[in-house]
Amino acid sequence: MGHGGNVIDELVTDHREVEELFGKIEALPAGHKDRKMYADQVTMELVRHSVAEEAYLYPAVREHVAGGDALADKELEDHAKAEQIMKDLESCEADDPQFDRLVGMLMTEIREHVADEEGNLFPRLRSACPPDALGDLGDKVRMAKKTAPTRPHPSAPDKPPANKMLAPGVGMVDRMRDALSGRGKEG
Repeated sequence: MGHGGNVIDELVTDHREVEELFGKIEALPAGHKDRKMYADQVTMELVRHSVAEEAYLYPAVREHVAGGDALADKELEDHAKAEQIMKDLESCEADDPQFDRLVGMLMTEIREHVADEEGNLFPRLRSACPPDALGDLGDKVRMAKKTAPTRPHPSAPDKPPANKMLAPGVGMVDRMRDALSGRGKEG
């Protein structure tokens, strides 16, 4: 989290980190307790990443890319699906029969979303948006991820300005809960 570079470089690095965590989950046998820890880490990363995209990337897509409203709306739909899966996954332990099904659904949803962003949205944004604006967006995304929630909140607003106002407070509560519970930490 917080790698440097323009918004596209930042978000692509996030995508690689999530894929690495998916690989760790896939490498463990079904029911292994560490699968839950990695799933929690994936959720924490994805929620921060999504909040930052919703606050800064998608408004930029709407502003700079031809057909940007439709593109941004589709990405928001993808986020909503993934967030609901993560919310359902939150209450499952690794040995729960639903765990593997939900993790599989999340991996499929996220991998399709990443392929779409990297193959379609990012190239269009890169060609339509000035490099200095992409750099500024990278800084804003990094700042947003520092205060963003770490738990799924499917009913929270996903468009500015409400999402920008609520995210830091919800993020602080989530991080306190994570610290107290040890969520996402190796035990």
